[in-house]
Amino acid sequence: MILDSLKDRRSYYQINKDIPTDEQAVINAITRATELVPHAFNAKSNVTYVVLGKKQDQLWDLIYDAFGGKVDRAKINSFKAGYGTVLYFVNKDVVSGLQEQFPLYSDNFPLWANQSAGMLQLSVWTALRELGIGASLQHYNPVINEAVAKFLNVPENYVLNAQMPFGGIVTEPEEKPAEDMSIRVKVVR
Repeated sequence: MILDSLKDRRSYYQINKDIPTDEQAVINAITRATELVPHAFNAKSNVTYVVLGKKQDQLWDLIYDAFGGKVDRAKINSFKAGYGTVLYFVNKDVVSGLQEQFPLYSDNFPLWANQSAGMLQLSVWTALRELGIGASLQHYNPVINEAVAKFLNVPENYVLNAQMPFGGIVTEPEEKPAEDMSIRVKVVR
């Protein structure tokens, strides 16, 4: 059931390069999630890059370097220790094209693109967890945008939205404390 999968999806910070499945299964899950996530006006404005192998290590070294040593090296190394990283981009040309095509909704297209990006991130994160893989969502952008775009030869019209390092699970996160959901869920009859 989807709710069980969402419950199992957690932020895993202790990851390694030993995943419990083959690489192609990971790529297939990310591809399928990217295909299935809805977009307003069927925009398909989200693009994922899956960084693996030595490029994974180089990516996180590049991220550390982009901050000029002003981020915690141990934290960066914990992401570098993973099997790979999913980079999430929004194709701003798609968004601006829809703004021109449908001017009545122009202000909403960036918002809708971000909503779709969030759904994609959650879907990939959950799909990875269903494969027995841990992941976390990181936001080192916009500081790293230019360096990442150059490193991966990303088109200028792609804007980096988030980074998701993933890998084999070394340590389970602590249990989440119980929450009074009536504070955030309101039922009106």
